[in-house]
Amino acid sequence: MAATERLAAALARLSRSGDTIALSGDLGAGKTALARAFIRQRLGRPDEEVPSPTFTLVQTYGEVEDEIWHADLYRLARPDEAIELGLEDAFGHAIVLIEWPDRIAGLLPRDRLEVAIGFDAGQVRQATLTPYASWIDRMPLLSTR
Repeated sequence: MAATERLAAALARLSRSGDTIALSGDLGAGKTALARAFIRQRLGRPDEEVPSPTFTLVQTYGEVEDEIWHADLYRLARPDEAIELGLEDAFGHAIVLIEWPDRIAGLLPRDRLEVAIGFDAGQVRQATLTPYASWIDRMPLLSTR
């Protein structure tokens, strides 16, 4: 868990309004744990209650100028349901963390960071980061120390 929290803290430091971070991985891989740690770090409130948005689909945090949207799209039946949630509007101004981004693959912004979480043969959690657009220039600044 410490490595997940370090990665979340590093991403929170590099993130800015309008960013999208797409979190993928199997059930139990650690997507929600990463999102929780990111939100707590970004808000500077380590004890912030960050419930999983599995049933609400979206939770929002922070102020308008530094708003964070945490979406869990596992239960979406169709990509256009994400439009009804207001995600397209959030992409332009908020930091958007999306679990199960494959549910809306065609609607994801071009400028995003994809974080795929899984386990290696020894059952050690690993994260693979794939940057697009502005995230490419920020990746050299990523430090989890």
